[in-house]
Amino acid sequence: MENSITQGNLVKAMMRFSIPYLISSFLQTFYGMADLFITGQFNGAAEVTAVSIGSQIMHMFTVIAVGLAMGTTVSISRSVGAGDRKKTSLAIGNSITVFIIFAVLSTAILLLNITNLLQLLQTPEEASASAGQYLLICFIGIIFIVAYNVISSIYRGLGDTRSPMIFVGIAGVFNIGLDYLLIGPLDMGAAGAGIATVIAQAASVVLALIFSRRIMKGKAALSRQDLRLQSETVRNLLSVGLPIAAQDGFIQVSFLIITMIANMRGLAVAAAVGVVEKVISFLFLVPSAMLSTISALAAQNAGAGLHERGRRVLRYGLAICVGYGTVVFLVCQAVAPAVVSLFAANEPEVIVLGGQYLRAYSVDCIFAGIHFCFSGYFSAYGKSIYSFIHNLISVLAVRIPGSYLASILFTANLFPMGLAAPLGSCLSAVICIFLYRRLKKSQSAAGTK
Repeated sequence: MENSITQGNLVKAMMRFSIPYLISSFLQTFYGMADLFITGQFNGAAEVTAVSIGSQIMHMFTVIAVGLAMGTTVSISRSVGAGDRKKTSLAIGNSITVFIIFAVLSTAILLLNITNLLQLLQTPEEASASAGQYLLICFIGIIFIVAYNVISSIYRGLGDTRSPMIFVGIAGVFNIGLDYLLIGPLDMGAAGAGIATVIAQAASVVLALIFSRRIMKGKAALSRQDLRLQSETVRNLLSVGLPIAAQDGFIQVSFLIITMIANMRGLAVAAAVGVVEKVISFLFLVPSAMLSTISALAAQNAGAGLHERGRRVLRYGLAICVGYGTVVFLVCQAVAPAVVSLFAANEPEVIVLGGQYLRAYSVDCIFAGIHFCFSGYFSAYGKSIYSFIHNLISVLAVRIPGSYLASILFTANLFPMGLAAPLGSCLSAVICIFLYRRLKKSQSAAGTK
């Protein structure tokens, strides 16, 4: 696997890496969507809103954890590309210690602020109690969410995306089965969805730990010494991971602000926006897979000194994302209301509003795909601060103000509000092109090809 990344057919290497990652992401998102789908089959708009708001907060936490773990993937990939087993082991051990600390602190902080989060998001009164129960259960299980994502990042850094796919697939079966049992016959509503999610995550962690030694064989030899924090290793992990976590967190904050704006407009709008945000997180799986693929593959090639091959990874990723995004946009124009109806079958107003929002929002699959690819490339070269910069500008200049203005000026239609995100991504894409040219110019000046 390592040799296929730095040698041979690059497209095949990208497909071998990205397809298992994409499937595992699909399965993880699918069983997250299953919570909302099954809740909608047995409950009304209040429970649907509770799960959509609660799962959105959990999604925000998860993407921050995944962004932070990108530092692990990149550090391991560069060490593997350079053939340095000692640095690979240090990166793995230090990542485990850093993420244990992160999980403990996050759990304490979030458990103490459940009420504050729900109030901040202007959660409708009808959904507040159920949303609080969902978050309480999920926050208790944060250790499993963090553990799964850091273990997966280690696997990806070692070049293995197939094993996490298998683990999350098995966990997904647990999740969906428990959803039907706890939400249906046992009538536990949002709390049942939360319990199912935590048990599924715990199952994926157990499986990943069981097979971890086999995955590391021949690539790393983890010892207790590697678990002790080493300043240079931690600095390398955080220099990549922190800016990505900050940028992803900031984007999710913008989504939560948009959710707050929607919640202020009533239960139907809140449910519509919540459903579409869930659908969009599913549609963004391909761009997300390309981000991780480009960061890991470009990092290994950078570690091996193959910089032009790394740039080819970026170009292929861009072509895939633009083609995919165009198809998604065209399909959504035809089937948006039908997609929303899957999650709100008995709520005709939610279906109409959600259809409007999804038709506009779906164009973001094109522009977001572009800046996702560039973000992966920047991360591979330790320039993840670039990603933070373009996302910060996009959110503050377009996404939040655009959503707010659209909610005021177009009170009967969610289509204009749905355009705020793709317009922000378009600005990000333009900034990324500028930053890429700047990085390439500095590489040329340094004599790297």
